[in-house]
Amino acid sequence: MKEAELLRLELTAYRCRRNILRMIEAGHHGHFGGSFSSIDIATALYFYKMNIDPANPKMEHRDRFLLSAGHKCMTQYAVLAERGYFDKAVLDTYGSLGTKLPGHPDMYKLPGVEANTGALGHGLSIATGMALGLRGTGAKVYAIMGDGELAEGSNWEAAAAAAHHKVDNVTAFLDNNGLQISGRVTDVMSMEPIAEKFRAFGWAVREIDGNDMRQIVDALDSLPFEAGKPSMVVAHTVKGKGVSFLEDTAACHFWTPKGDELERAKAEIEAKISALETAVKEAE
Repeated sequence: MKEAELLRLELTAYRCRRNILRMIEAGHHGHFGGSFSSIDIATALYFYKMNIDPANPKMEHRDRFLLSAGHKCMTQYAVLAERGYFDKAVLDTYGSLGTKLPGHPDMYKLPGVEANTGALGHGLSIATGMALGLRGTGAKVYAIMGDGELAEGSNWEAAAAAAHHKVDNVTAFLDNNGLQISGRVTDVMSMEPIAEKFRAFGWAVREIDGNDMRQIVDALDSLPFEAGKPSMVVAHTVKGKGVSFLEDTAACHFWTPKGDELERAKAEIEAKISALETAVKEAE
């Protein structure tokens, strides 16, 4: 990928971060940390990899995206809005009665949402079933999981089933930011060594920096990692990535801004957007 294209993806990811802050401002709080850690992956999927059409969200044989950790819904809402699935003005309804943007994705309220998610541990099962049903059509299924949900046994049932049935049109990204609502994942319920566990279940695994756009794109260009095997990308990310005073803190899991915190966060994101806009122009 050319440098200008890569920079445009990074710019888009920060514009999506701006969309998340817009929702935080509207609703006064939200699951900020995981949304910011996973947004680079979601941006690469929607703006680079997936075969989709915002004007025809039910297009036959489209690629599918599942957000297993549904409480990170602002990730998906931000990217769908930026991609043109709905008007950005809808973002300002986040947290209000009757909004199309509830606290977990709802396929009956918003175009582009493929399944209701949020019951942790279910996303990989849904993705595996979808991929089985789409096998032979050329369609691919992608899921973003959270490291905090790996303690749910249903993940491992799905992992076993996907490998057994050789479902190589499914790819899971693990948003491995190391934190969950109760603290460090390794303290609450360590599932390490994660990569080795998925390999033992029969998956092809790659580990990357999940906030490095080039590494994300390189992983996407290499899929499937092995023919006949589902692919797992263990993406090492930073919770709250992009807002310096919130990065890598459990406190930002569900964030209610205090004082001037929101304005400070917005200023950091706007500065990054401005710098990336300049970098894109120079690269072109």
